[in-house]
Amino acid sequence: MRTIIRNATIINEGQQFVGSVVIEDEMIQQVLKGDDSTQTYDCEIDATGLYLFPGVIDDHVHFREPGLTHKADIASESRTAAAGGVTSYMEMPNTNPPTTTLTLLDEKFQLGALQSRVNYSFFFGATNDNVDTLQRLDPTRVPGVKVFMGSSTGNMLVDREESLRRIFATSPLLLMAHCEDTGIIEANIRAFKKRYKGQNDFPVRYHSRIRSVEACYASSSLAVSLAKDTGARLHIAHVSTAKELSLFEQRPIEEKRITAEAVIAHLMFTTEDYDTLGTRIKCNPSIKTPEDRAALREALTNGLIDVVATDHAPHLETEKLGGALKAASGMPMIQFSLVSMLELSEQGVLPIERIPDLMSHNPAKLFHIDRRGFIRPGYYADLVLADPNGNWQVREGRYYTKCGWTPMDERFFTWRVRRTFVNGITAFSDGIVVDGVRGKELKFNA
Repeated sequence: MRTIIRNATIINEGQQFVGSVVIEDEMIQQVLKGDDSTQTYDCEIDATGLYLFPGVIDDHVHFREPGLTHKADIASESRTAAAGGVTSYMEMPNTNPPTTTLTLLDEKFQLGALQSRVNYSFFFGATNDNVDTLQRLDPTRVPGVKVFMGSSTGNMLVDREESLRRIFATSPLLLMAHCEDTGIIEANIRAFKKRYKGQNDFPVRYHSRIRSVEACYASSSLAVSLAKDTGARLHIAHVSTAKELSLFEQRPIEEKRITAEAVIAHLMFTTEDYDTLGTRIKCNPSIKTPEDRAALREALTNGLIDVVATDHAPHLETEKLGGALKAASGMPMIQFSLVSMLELSEQGVLPIERIPDLMSHNPAKLFHIDRRGFIRPGYYADLVLADPNGNWQVREGRYYTKCGWTPMDERFFTWRVRRTFVNGITAFSDGIVVDGVRGKELKFNA
């Protein structure tokens, strides 16, 4: 099948121009400046007034399957991804049971093949006891190894120094690290309990003082030190503080072995939002100060932040009851990642041409993803059309996440995702997810 998308404003590889894209079956065949009216096509899409971006690659999501499917699953959350212009994702291993054996990893891939509406892959989870298994991972199928260097991760916390150093020294794959120092967090909790006479929970506004800047920096700096000592490829997830940015370098991503990810929550919210949004914005690492957010936003263009993801982490609203200790941490964000970044561009935070770098090009480069992340001939046709005059309020639209809520509820967006293509097929169009579409397993050039 031959399809042409005509007259779109194409944003790709630092350029912006009005042009057309020709799709042959699942691949991009041509990228044209202007139009091509001399050939015939099976499907013609007039994209006048719309912007065409490479599909978003989200390297950090939690889709909750297996074991936690009362609040989310691969089918529901991949639908949500398609609605947000996300055409590929890499899912985290802290499910139930956690993805810490090769058998459980294979089972995840089988679920993805059956259920995922967009392209997929899955991280393997490191533990104190499975270091030897890392050598048996297939680098063409697995994007990396997730290392939880912080609390609240159940039995996946890597807290033995010997195990941690072995993981960094021997992993054949990139390491993605969740960095929060458990000792500092526990000391902060003890201090709060002493101050508040043994209370077992505290208002959520204290979450950022319990999971503090110091807890993040101590763990991130340890990870960077280990990576430098061992030569490991390290990707630090959800950097949330200005102080941590000092650990990274302003160089092209191709030249880096240590990279940084920011997530939408830390770019959109600050501690000042706790008063209105409460535990709906509770996440780990915690939401930080306006000054931290300003530094993260600046790092989107100065090269210190390499990738923007979501850390999409659905919970039921009932699981968000409580305060800084008892309410579940995490929020559903994947439907709103691209439009949020486009709104930041409208506000002058970053050039619109920078958005594909952070959300498509750089993830593809970092993980060596085969033929995705760019609008190029010979690449898979993972594309998204966005309307700069969409003008909508989130609560008046439709949620696709299974948990049924979002902290973005009261937001107005001028930008709106109109159509998402996955491997050349329309997976989402004007509010409708096409359920018959299935994504492909991502492949990596080892």
